[in-house]
Amino acid sequence: MKKLMNTASGYVDEVLEGLVLAHPRLVLGGSSKRVVCRAEGARKGKVGIVSGGGSGHLPLFTGYVGRGMLDTCSIGNVFEGPNVDSCIEAIKLADGGAGVLRLYGNYGGDRMNFDMAGEFLEDEIETTTVLGTDDIASASPEEGAKRRGVAGIIYAYKIAGARAEEDAGLADVTGTARKAVAATKTIGIALSPCQVPGSARPTFELADDEFEMGMGIHGEPGLWRSRMKPADEIVDEMMTRLLAERPSGHRGRTSILVNSLGATPLEELLILYRRAAWTLKAHGLEIVQPLVGHYATSMEMAGASISLCFLDEELERLLRAPSGSPFLEVRA
Repeated sequence: MKKLMNTASGYVDEVLEGLVLAHPRLVLGGSSKRVVCRAEGARKGKVGIVSGGGSGHLPLFTGYVGRGMLDTCSIGNVFEGPNVDSCIEAIKLADGGAGVLRLYGNYGGDRMNFDMAGEFLEDEIETTTVLGTDDIASASPEEGAKRRGVAGIIYAYKIAGARAEEDAGLADVTGTARKAVAATKTIGIALSPCQVPGSARPTFELADDEFEMGMGIHGEPGLWRSRMKPADEIVDEMMTRLLAERPSGHRGRTSILVNSLGATPLEELLILYRRAAWTLKAHGLEIVQPLVGHYATSMEMAGASISLCFLDEELERLLRAPSGSPFLEVRA
């Protein structure tokens, strides 16, 4: 597979170098230069929010560092969690004296290293943890704590980040992040695999006429495979599964994110969005701040995901609050 790179070993560091050159509001911090930070640094008295994960998912995770979202983000090698040292550095760089929320996806390596970082710093910085668990295909509702975090974690970044900008305390920001995670559900489909730089083969195999419902962003097995179907039929099943998890008593205002996993073009995302929007309207749901584009990718994997964030008044207010990250900007 052809890739525009110099060496596999330099891939991540050169990506990060290009990222901060292209977006001067970001800088690289830490001795390893594997932590992306706001150029202005942590604001004194504000709760810091730190995330992290493997490279290969841009704009996730590092592209959401900025005002009203993340303060810092540690990054690992492609599809590998950040190491303990970069997690420690990210927490320190996010600390403005009011504590730090660790907000990241529910993956074993990420959990282990961020937990170790929190233990190392427990006498110095108060931290809390919220895990993104929006991938409904990865476990049943009864085992929701086992679900993976995918594109829907962006809503938690945005909503918790807005609450932190209001100078809320650590417990309040943490509770808001948990509420946003609980309100958000995602399901994805895969059409073709990606190939990690330096690897001899793609991450998985799919026949040319097949797609897989529910596959994870690292190629984790989904729910089933089938021959390709018309886009409307695919969206109908995705939306049926998402709407089945609509919280009891939800009042009807919902944000939707239609996300490319890498290779799927905007034209095809818009075909998916038109059907999803029609479905929400048919269920009496009003769309708030829709997002369509590349938000959480898997290298050059072809496929897409749909996320729904079921809003209440507080979540909607925070979602609409101004933010200034490179890949998600909301203006007042």
